[in-house]
Amino acid sequence: MAEKIKDAGHRRAGQIFPGLGSFVQRRLWPERLALFAAAFLVVILLGVALLGYGRRLYRDWHQNRLLHLAASMLQEKKFNDATQTAREVVKLDPDSLPAYYILAEAAEKQNLEEAVSWRTQIVRLLPNDPDSQLNLASAALRFGKLDLARKAIDQVTPSDRDRAAFHVVAGWLARAEGNLAEQEEQFAAAVKREPGNDLYQFNLAVLQIQTSDPQKSARARDTLNRLTKLAPFRSGALRALLNDAVARNDPAAADSLAQQLQMSQEVTFGDYLLCLNFYRKLDEKKFRLLLERVKPLAVRNPSDLASLMTWMNENGLAGDVVKWVDKLRPDELSSPPASIAVADAYASVRNWSRLKRWTRAGAWGESEYLRLGYHAIAARRLQQNTADTEFETVWRSAEQATNEWPKRELDLARLASKWNLEKEAEQLWLRVGKNPPMRREAFDALRRLYRANNNLEKLYDILHRLHESSPNEAPITADLARLGLTIEQNTKQSYDLAKEAYDRAPNEVNCAVTYAFFLSRLGRSAEGLEIIQRLPTDQLHDPHAAVYTALLLLEANQIDAAKEYINTTDDSKIYLEEKKLLEEARNKIATASASPSPSVSPAPAELTPTPTPTPRSTSTPPLL
Repeated sequence: MAEKIKDAGHRRAGQIFPGLGSFVQRRLWPERLALFAAAFLVVILLGVALLGYGRRLYRDWHQNRLLHLAASMLQEKKFNDATQTAREVVKLDPDSLPAYYILAEAAEKQNLEEAVSWRTQIVRLLPNDPDSQLNLASAALRFGKLDLARKAIDQVTPSDRDRAAFHVVAGWLARAEGNLAEQEEQFAAAVKREPGNDLYQFNLAVLQIQTSDPQKSARARDTLNRLTKLAPFRSGALRALLNDAVARNDPAAADSLAQQLQMSQEVTFGDYLLCLNFYRKLDEKKFRLLLERVKPLAVRNPSDLASLMTWMNENGLAGDVVKWVDKLRPDELSSPPASIAVADAYASVRNWSRLKRWTRAGAWGESEYLRLGYHAIAARRLQQNTADTEFETVWRSAEQATNEWPKRELDLARLASKWNLEKEAEQLWLRVGKNPPMRREAFDALRRLYRANNNLEKLYDILHRLHESSPNEAPITADLARLGLTIEQNTKQSYDLAKEAYDRAPNEVNCAVTYAFFLSRLGRSAEGLEIIQRLPTDQLHDPHAAVYTALLLLEANQIDAAKEYINTTDDSKIYLEEKKLLEEARNKIATASASPSPSVSPAPAELTPTPTPTPRSTSTPPLL
């Protein structure tokens, strides 16, 4: 009965709440679904986040692993492996600074030009870091990219320019531009900042030992003697000291240094050539003995053989090279660089027939343009009065064989200048001048060419370009200023340049004389005379300086002193525009001599701004 009552109760409850179950199902199921969906979404997002984070963690771990591996390979001098591994890192992260450092250092260790591009990437990531800019400039200088080096140095802020590292890089840039004076200034500044740095001391001493300043050269000699005791600098210091001893005509010191250099463990074949250069000048017997000892060494290496032959050609021994050639095997001479040295020997002794036969055919490979160049020169010399068509044809072939490569064009330009092919040389040098690392040599060659031909307009233009490429080189600035005044080009600018050159180098005779000449043309002759009076008399007797000195003395009414400078000036050693000035001075003297002398007055003459001296018969002009 109880069970029945209970069962009845359940049925009643179901009847009382007949819609309760369906109500719950209708109202709670969508909420449950939403809850489940939200939870599922959260799980998915969390999974994605964890997966992304995990991937990032793995990528960072993998990247760091590759970087450590590349750094280890670099330390072990496995440069190719280090480069390949670091490149993988860059693929993963194009802004990986450590990878670029590894790539740059590996490339520099292998002397590869791509070091410049890696240093450029580092500068991109660290544009305000002075060390990064200086490292880029150094790499650019190593591979001849002067414009890029200059741009990188210019990016260094003024506050970071008084560091030794900046002065060193700026010094090497100055040298690349041909400005040795600025190079010395910069190296001296580096030594001043870090006087205990032996490398900086060495760089400065090698420069200053060549100077005409006796105090500087003596200090440099002492520094280099000290550095011969240090292994890293021993050979370099000995070379510099040997050159200095030869220049000073000190055979005892030179002999001792030459012996030390030959016994050095770091002796190079170039050092043997340096010793040959010394003995050639001071001891013929020792020179011949060393030459015969070096020849067998040279034959072992084609590059050394060519170096020795080239040295002999340049030192008046081309005839000996021609005789030596007959004793060597053809396979030792048939290809560059030896074949080029042999061709130069034949040209040097003017044996044009043999030169033409030597260059008629052959496998000169990448130096084919030189074979054709020498062949063209031989053809021109042998044609004499006949038509020059063979020369023109072969020379055009030589130019085409350069494939417009700057280094080849440079070699061919040097060859054309050496053998006085003026038209061909000018065209080549103008092309070579477009390449920054070769620009200075090209401009200097064009300067000599235009000066020899007295083509003053082109000379002015090339001096202007030289000044633009090396604005701090005072002698070039002075030359540009003086020529500008002479041919009446940009007179105001020329005056500014003359003052700029004098302010920079007041004791340099060219700069001082140029500025003094400008002052005289402006009616300030007394100031100009004061400037040249500060210069050593022997410097003023330089043929070019003497012309301007004579004019200044004439304007100061110092006739006798002016005559001495004019009479000792050799017309064949001065430039065309200076000959006109010299003629102007002679005419002034002739006019002054033809004028009647003023009567003697018992009263003292009035004082003038420029005193007139009593004539003397000594070789040294008064007041100077």
